[in-house]
Amino acid sequence: MRKYMTALCLCLLCLSLCAVSQAGGADLVKTKTGITIVPSSEWENTYPDVYESYMANSENSEVHEYTEEHPILKTIYEGYGFAMYYGSARGHYYCVEDVQATGRPHALANCFTCKTADFTHMANEMGVDAYSMPFADALVNINESVGCYTCHANDPSHGITVTHTYLADAMGDDFSTVAAANLSCGQCHVEYYFDPDTKATTLPYQNLAATSPDAIYDYYESIGFSDYTNPRTGVMMLKAQHPEFETFLGEGSVHAGMFTCADCHMARVNKEDGTTYLSHKWVSPLESQEIMEKCVACHQDLPGFVHGIQEKMTAREEEIGSKLELLTNKLADAVASGTYSEEELAIIRALNRKGQWYWDFVFVENAEGAHNSKLDNKCLDKANAFIEAALMRFPD
Repeated sequence: MRKYMTALCLCLLCLSLCAVSQAGGADLVKTKTGITIVPSSEWENTYPDVYESYMANSENSEVHEYTEEHPILKTIYEGYGFAMYYGSARGHYYCVEDVQATGRPHALANCFTCKTADFTHMANEMGVDAYSMPFADALVNINESVGCYTCHANDPSHGITVTHTYLADAMGDDFSTVAAANLSCGQCHVEYYFDPDTKATTLPYQNLAATSPDAIYDYYESIGFSDYTNPRTGVMMLKAQHPEFETFLGEGSVHAGMFTCADCHMARVNKEDGTTYLSHKWVSPLESQEIMEKCVACHQDLPGFVHGIQEKMTAREEEIGSKLELLTNKLADAVASGTYSEEELAIIRALNRKGQWYWDFVFVENAEGAHNSKLDNKCLDKANAFIEAALMRFPD
């Protein structure tokens, strides 16, 4: 599969478990306290089983290069670093290593935002100035990848602490209403952009209701933002990141009201002595017998069910992505020809920008439809309509 086969399972017989996992909110980290970060290794003796499972994230070491698997990306993302190299995500253990090996230039430290607990702590102590530090200067102080501090600050015994303050800012008054386990993962598995002035990592909304693809697009329009400009077409493009948080909690999700990210990606392991612990090896539910056992009441063949969704979604992505590639090339030819008015080009460019946004929102979301196929299909419907409307403006 092109991406992790992440999915959230539905099991109506487990509502009591869901109620427990959904209850309670997360704390927010205290900033500029002068404290020193506690490395994850310091918690090994206190939480040996959890630490061992956390270190097992190193087992997921395979990387796929998407621009080789999907050559259309070299055209669709032309003018942006992802057209040069786009490696698949793998175990969180490798985040720092992977961000250095992208083949894309990293001028500033903000590229470390979701890659390491050390930079998170740096931002919490320095404030917004941390994001505009030179990448190389920040790297000197990076010692580990995503770690205990990321989700627990310096006290794992206390529960979930959100350490990425931009998430709390984006949730506004809704912060306390979102399950802690969803906030924990939502610190990184979100759509974001770098503020043009401060270079700070910023989420494009101010409350939970504004996390839809439509609302996010409108937000970017309102501030005149673009991630890059295609050099051949002149389209000011948006590049979606990895909006798992927005997709899972979005309209159409059949799981968000009952389960959290942790329920379906962190197994509850029963030990021989009768005790249990929550595995911190983050996996697809299809890779965990403990998780799949909770889904069997509603999904006797969970792998078949999930793969069926993903195969259909991938086929749609590829079909519409090919149209997007065609549109990009036709628009580039139109610009080069000099025979189209600026008014006509502006109309086509606007359709191109919208079509790519809705297509990319689905393409880069790691579940391939399994988190919220209704929302994903709605996005692809919109993408296809915008792309078709643009293509109709060219002669056959």
